[in-house]
Amino acid sequence: MKRDEKDLLKHFRALSSAQQETLIAFAEFLAVRTVAESPREIGEPEAIPRPAVESVVQAIKRLRLTYPMIDHSSMLHELSDHMTQHLVMGKPAVEVIDELEAVFRRHYEQLRQKS
Repeated sequence: MKRDEKDLLKHFRALSSAQQETLIAFAEFLAVRTVAESPREIGEPEAIPRPAVESVVQAIKRLRLTYPMIDHSSMLHELSDHMTQHLVMGKPAVEVIDELEAVFRRHYEQLRQKS
């Protein structure tokens, strides 16, 4: 294992389980930076209902499945800002999730307008 990988694992293990989930969600966003080279048809969002109780990380995962046609890496900064408002500033999860849904919907509409 490389030194960087060892450092990352050490830091990961020092985090709480909620912080680990957040780190994993961010890593998933970074991993999807590759954009398809050929144009693809923009489908309709997957109808995945919002659960009555949901964490911000779970909401991001649900929204990524709801909008698979969006290049999620293009939203990384915006989503991390909302995550920071929740984790650091204490903004309620329900409000952050409402805002995240609007972010995904806006990016979806922009994608449809471009195609």
